[in-house]
Amino acid sequence: MAEEKKRIYVADDDDNIRQIVKTFLISDGYEVEDFPTGDLLLARFREQPCDLAILDVMMPGSDGFAVCAALREKSTVPIIMLTARDSENDYAMGLGLGSDDYITKPFSAMALMLRVRAIFRRVEFESRKYAPQVSQSVAVGRLALDEEKRRITNGGQPLALTPTEYEVLKYLMLHADQAVSREELLNTVWGFEAAVETRATDDTVRRLRQKLDGSGVNIAAVWGYGFRLEETA
Repeated sequence: MAEEKKRIYVADDDDNIRQIVKTFLISDGYEVEDFPTGDLLLARFREQPCDLAILDVMMPGSDGFAVCAALREKSTVPIIMLTARDSENDYAMGLGLGSDDYITKPFSAMALMLRVRAIFRRVEFESRKYAPQVSQSVAVGRLALDEEKRRITNGGQPLALTPTEYEVLKYLMLHADQAVSREELLNTVWGFEAAVETRATDDTVRRLRQKLDGSGVNIAAVWGYGFRLEETA
């Protein structure tokens, strides 16, 4: 039986960019639907969810940030922001709303395709690995990781985490009190090589810190290297 194709939705008001992205992704074996506005993508998502969404920021109607927030209210679907805006504030806002990656224009369609592959590779790896003998339950402070249920709780209450946030926090919990480099997180969680810029790790950690209030743990920065999950007094 043939494996079902991954479904990707692309929203961008630039017809040329939309068609280039669609053509490359279809050639890589994905099923792709494209939309000139984010509102149309949202309407389609309500009818049938996709496996990954690629959103431009500047679009007529709801912008990419608003669409990202709306998707996050109902789904943990992976999201890539695709935009010509390249300020630190825009980057932080996109990741802060729960996007999994942020790519600025002009961009290489091949680079975008590689990032899409990396996201799906991570998701598929996680879906295959839950044999009972290898699932792990780890506790750090008030945090408890249950890999079989793919859940992290704080004092028994499940944390609302995006797929990327879950993977980062899980990795830090499995390596509690150890220094973990940005490059290690990029390679393990995002599937990127160390040469890729590291802002994604910093912004994901920033979001996680806001969600760990009352957990008895802190994600400490290791200057010039990365992060360490440690219990607080």
